[in-house]
Amino acid sequence: MTENSKYYADADMKFDIAIVGGAGHVGLPLAITFATKGQRVLVQDINEDALKIIASGELPALEKGADVLLPQVLKDGNLFVTSDPAMVGNADTVVITIGTPVDEFLDPVHKAVKQCIDDLSPNLKDGQFIVMRSTVFPGTTDWLNTYFKQIGKDLLLAFCPERVVQGLSIDELQNMPQIVSGTTEEAAKRAHALFSKLTDDTIELTPLEAELAKLFNNSYRYISFAITNQFYMMANSAGADYHRIMDAMTRNYPRAKDMAKPGFSAGPCLFKDTMQLAAFAPDQFNLGRAAMLVNEGIVLYIIDRLKQRYDLADMTVGLLGMAFKPNSDDIRASLSYKLKKHLVIACRDVLTTDPLVSVDDELEPLQHVVDKSDVLILCVPHSDYRNLDTGGKTVIDIWDFLEDGINVF
Repeated sequence: MTENSKYYADADMKFDIAIVGGAGHVGLPLAITFATKGQRVLVQDINEDALKIIASGELPALEKGADVLLPQVLKDGNLFVTSDPAMVGNADTVVITIGTPVDEFLDPVHKAVKQCIDDLSPNLKDGQFIVMRSTVFPGTTDWLNTYFKQIGKDLLLAFCPERVVQGLSIDELQNMPQIVSGTTEEAAKRAHALFSKLTDDTIELTPLEAELAKLFNNSYRYISFAITNQFYMMANSAGADYHRIMDAMTRNYPRAKDMAKPGFSAGPCLFKDTMQLAAFAPDQFNLGRAAMLVNEGIVLYIIDRLKQRYDLADMTVGLLGMAFKPNSDDIRASLSYKLKKHLVIACRDVLTTDPLVSVDDELEPLQHVVDKSDVLILCVPHSDYRNLDTGGKTVIDIWDFLEDGINVF
């Protein structure tokens, strides 16, 4: 028996909370935070590699503050891991962090949630409290409540969406309001009691209202990024400096103080949730589809502008940052890879680097990319790049982040 194996759950253990998909970006911070409140938490996940990392007291992904808390909750006996789905039957509450993805046609994949439930349901026991945590298509919670009854499961069901910023979950789980809902009054009360362990501020909605609130939050952010990206492209095409314009618009002007800066808007949530709303209300959400075209299209805009200035076929382009957002190691739905895919066709060579990403074998050391590239593109403004010496190389920095280099845009 290894030292770390003692953190794997035994079949006779009982838990306050089991978190399905608990080794992921949504589940693990939630599990750790509940464990710090004295809850006995089971992290259930099919990712054996991630479970081994967690059992060793390390994190499989960056999360501020979790690196200190995880070893402590393991030592205290408040957190255990397992890949066995049968173990979720040993918990009073089961939190499911599996959401609804979209397919290549930008339509919701409803069967993803149903497949998760079908795999899990043989292990669920009557009377358990089930919480859906990740984004679902509007109406899914009420459908699931009916489906449980059809398959003979007497369960309490709630939808309580996560709304935290990835990387800052530990803090925000305890300092932001939590939306709760339940398909029955008893389920709603259980949801209040559960999340009151983390925050004093819970807001009750109906399940449909809670589902829409989650989607509206993310779509609003995605659209706000699209507006500033569209302004950037308009100003840049006209030969104007958008960042000078934006400074004039926002400086000491309260009605524009929350305006976002231009940049790559991507990742596993904003795009996906906006497209779910577009599918839910196909004739009422043209704004969401337009935002998608702008945010996804900025990559093609950059390439077109480069082609106007250079013969890319004879050039090496270096991409700085491959995560989907600053100071993250998560590459899911990152626009950096979309940019790379298009540049590989147009350029002599494309080099990539990122100080935080560890799952891409094609990444090169930063200095090598800077030295060997004819043009650099700042894809992600990681803090590590703040004082980057680009050696006077031409830089495309739509974020207006780097001080060194000649920004041809």
